[in-house]
Amino acid sequence: MELNRRSVLAAIGAGTAAAALAGCGGGASSAGSADGPAEGEITLLTPIYEGANGKTLLEEKILGGFRKKYPDVKVNVDYTTYAQLNEKITTGLAGGLLPDVLMMGVGWIPPFAAKKAIAELPEELATAHDYEKRVLEPSRYDGKLYALPVVLDTRIVVYRKDHFAEAGIKKTPANWAELRAVAKQLTRDGHIGFDPFSIDLRQCWETFLFANGGQLFSADGKKVLFTDARGVEALQFFKDLVKDGSADYAKKTDAGAPSNVQTGKASMMMTTSALWVQVKEQNPDLIEDDKLGSFVLANRRPAMLQGGTLVTQAARSKHPAAARALVEYLATPESILGAAEQRGSVPGLRDLDDTGYVKENQFVDLSLQNLQHAFSEGGTAAWMEIREKIKPTLEPAIVGDQSAKDAIAELGRLAEAAIGRM
Repeated sequence: MELNRRSVLAAIGAGTAAAALAGCGGGASSAGSADGPAEGEITLLTPIYEGANGKTLLEEKILGGFRKKYPDVKVNVDYTTYAQLNEKITTGLAGGLLPDVLMMGVGWIPPFAAKKAIAELPEELATAHDYEKRVLEPSRYDGKLYALPVVLDTRIVVYRKDHFAEAGIKKTPANWAELRAVAKQLTRDGHIGFDPFSIDLRQCWETFLFANGGQLFSADGKKVLFTDARGVEALQFFKDLVKDGSADYAKKTDAGAPSNVQTGKASMMMTTSALWVQVKEQNPDLIEDDKLGSFVLANRRPAMLQGGTLVTQAARSKHPAAARALVEYLATPESILGAAEQRGSVPGLRDLDDTGYVKENQFVDLSLQNLQHAFSEGGTAAWMEIREKIKPTLEPAIVGDQSAKDAIAELGRLAEAAIGRM
């Protein structure tokens, strides 16, 4: 595999968790605490590398290369899912048995760094490869580096080109007014014009919030900002779509199942770059016949939610040099490319811009070209508690009679209380 460097892109929980973190003080967390030889037996906790193919990729290819470089380090892998990851970390913290190396989501670093559960990394690791500054931002807390990005998972809009052509629609919506009008025009014969709900409701609302010019929290993470009109308008837009009949919360599809744009039950949907790999496996004709397109959601500004997986080191690892070596290795171009290809994710390195994988996956390519419009969730040390409350607090406004204003106000009160407990 040839890796070429270029620079043509503009830019590539709950209360129980808080309680467990509160008891996790101390531990070595300063950069440079991993001196000495890389040796010993360590554990990696990961929510990615799913399935048999993912396990083979990680254990044979990626860790196979790591073992050649560090023969005195043994790595035990603890597989989990993102749905169970927070609970596993919480349990490990409470029992004093946190894995040496952890892979976690965007937004997770401030909560765990604030309680010294993870170790600060040397700043020079931020320039070891050609990262965009935007990609590294979720890896920092209080200006210090605590993690390295492995893969990104962006939220974009995918649409059926053939549906647009049949309806005489010649361009993608440039704002919410156009999106609503196009969705209504495409809703017919039992098919919905737009499916915003098949991705996580939390992440979907956040994407609309950002596109509306809003923010989740202040820069210091201590003030709630999403309770203004822009947060309310984002939720109200969902209610308006449902009222129009051009979106239906009950018609969302499960992860891994053929999506509504694949089956033709929806003409547009919010999704991730990973859908390309799924379509290639389940409906390759849609790609071969060029029936799928994609665009970045926009209203007051373009906005693409940037999620993903980061790798970090536990502060209390008994083998910090070995743990640090694994963190660095999992964030090398070769390791990142393998993970991205397996998941259909966006690689967070410019080093990989010219690879065949990026050029072939149109959703990844769109994401890379629009990283200057990327926004991340999180931004407060109380995030692990707040994130679990977003979906159940906002859902009643979509499926019931609660107003968007009341739902956002309630979420704001919950978030302020969580921040106040930090």
